[in-house]
Parts: sequence; C-alpha cells; structure tokens
Amino acid sequence: METNFNNKATVEEIRERFEHDVERFSNLETGQKAIPDAPLMMELITRAAAACTPNAKSVLDIGCGGGNNTLKLLELINPLDCYLLDLAKAMTERAHERVSKINKGNTIVVNEDIRTADLPEGKFDIIIAAAVLHHLRSDSDWENVFTKIYRLLAPGGGIWISDLFIHENQSVQNILWEKYGEYLMATGGNEMKKKAFDAIEREDTPRPITYQIELLRKIGFSKIDILHKTTSFAAYGAVKPL
Repeated sequence: METNFNNKATVEEIRERFEHDVERFSNLETGQKAIPDAPLMMELITRAAAACTPNAKSVLDIGCGGGNNTLKLLELINPLDCYLLDLAKAMTERAHERVSKINKGNTIVVNEDIRTADLPEGKFDIIIAAAVLHHLRSDSDWENVFTKIYRLLAPGGGIWISDLFIHENQSVQNILWEKYGEYLMATGGNEMKKKAFDAIEREDTPRPITYQIELLRKIGFSKIDILHKTTSFAAYGAVKPL
C-alpha cells in the first residue's frame, strides 16, 4: 500500500473544497451523478440498515454531505437521533436543514473529522459512511477509524458503507478505471471525467473492498454482506455482534 501521501490534499484542503460543493451532495433523487448507481446504493445501504436494526434509535452519518442517506433512512425509521458529521460547515448546515424538517427525533450537527470527533461509545445503532472513507490514508488510519466505528456502535448495530474502491490486481484496475471513465464521459462529458479523476488523484486513497472486509473481520465485525458493486464503487455492510 502507498506510504508517501505528501502529494495528497490535507484535511483542511479537502474541507475547503467541500464548503463550496454543497449542491452536488444534496439531490435525493440522483445522489452524486459522478457515482454509477448512486440512488440504488443509497437505497440498499439504508434498507439493509433498517432491516438489520428495525428498532434503531440513533444513526451517525459520517461525511453526511447534504444529508441524502439520513433522509433515505428516515423514510424507513423515524424518529431517530441523527448525528450529522462532516468537515464542511456548509454541508452540515444543509443536512440539518433538510433532515430536521422530517425527523421526529433529535438532529445533531458535528463539524469534525471522524478521526478526532468526540462521540459517545456504544451509542449508535446505525452508522453510515457514504463516499467518505476513501480519504483515509495509512493502514493505521484505516484500522483506527474502523476500530472507532466498532466502539461507537451499540451491540447488534451495523456499519453501512458505499464508496470508491480500487482492486488488488492492477490489470483489473486499469480495465475498470477505463470503464468508469466511459461512464463519466457519457454522463457529463470530458469536463466531468477530468474533474472526477483529478479529485481522485489529488484527494483520495481508496482501498480494495477485500482489504476493508478483512480489516472489519479482524476488528470483530460479523455478518458482512456486499450489497452491490459497479466498476469502481461498491456498497456493503457489517454488524457488530451482540
């Protein structure tokens, strides 16, 4: 795995970009257009979360953006104590505005990095992490965050992830990058393709889905299910044992 991250954006640089990119993360019908099958993945992770924890009382939405995933979850379980966590204040403001309109429970904003956020352990029945974990860097970064998620979850609670992934075999990766590029061209032309790949190069350090699943099992999660996978994006979940 890559060990030199000097060429990657800092947390502050990432926060600053997302302060000015709210609209792209605030469409419940389309999700992020740069992500193939974004609406389907939103539906799958929220429906799976509701099915596995039907009596959930609280959710933590890591990298909540405009609140799309929490809104989808509230269609299935309401009320919930909704913790909306994002680096960008503009994102949490929009998410709070949208979520609090329909949530019959408490809606709490956390403008923090998940790595440093002070959150109650054992509090959350559901944790959602959509298009955010690819910003983690080193192996220790990944393990520390997954361990923290495990501790934040109540027994029987679940983590539900949709994100950008890479592949273990570089030849396979090359094929699937090409296919993703074709999707971007068809969706938004060369401008969208360039913007997406430039952002990945500058900001992202995704890991294979196999890497993440192995790490979750090491930490103690069980009942891991892959819900969906496209060329370079996937959705999956894992449950903390009772």
